Amino acid sequence: MSEKRQLQKAQTKEKITAAALKMYSENGFSTPTLAIANEAQVSHGSIFVHFPTVEDLLISSLDVFSKEIEKELLLLSDSDNDIATLLEMHIDVLIRHEDFYKRLIKETVYLPEETKNTFIAIQSTVSIHFLQALEKKMSEGKIKNVPFHMIFNTWLGLVHYYLLNSDLFTPKGSVLKQYKNSLIECFLTLIEK
Repeated sequence: MSEKRQLQKAQTKEKITAAALKMYSENGFSTPTLAIANEAQVSHGSIFVHFPTVEDLLISSLDVFSKEIEKELLLLSDSDNDIATLLEMHIDVLIRHEDFYKRLIKETVYLPEETKNTFIAIQSTVSIHFLQALEKKMSEGKIKNVPFHMIFNTWLGLVHYYLLNSDLFTPKGSVLKQYKNSLIECFLTLIEK
């Protein structure tokens, strides 16, 4: 009986987290817990049984998102990818999580410190894979002599600019899907010799 109860608790917590991710993606991180409870089809009190504070729910949601991103990026590191392939794969990962990631980069400054650390950890994971692909090209003399952090930050800045201004570039649909090839080609033109 206890094992069944533990399984139900875990499933409820997972439902709440999935609902929070969806609602945060659609409405931002100030989404009321009542709206999340309604989306998860649980009582409002259930949220606080599993997450004593709103910040706990937010951190848990970001941890789930972070683990998904890291898992997908880990698959990238298992193969020997060139920089163009890595950029394409990075955008593909972001497309699958585009709404949530867009909210995250828009609202990071308003989030608790621990949440910001999760965001930094996601970027660090990306940068490790990025560096591995760049080192190969740098050793072949095919990349301009620019510090790695500037190359990486330029890539993120380009992607983030399009995400933050997606309503200007693509009022409907995914800005990353529409501009994926252009972003990659432009970036490679900037860094390659």
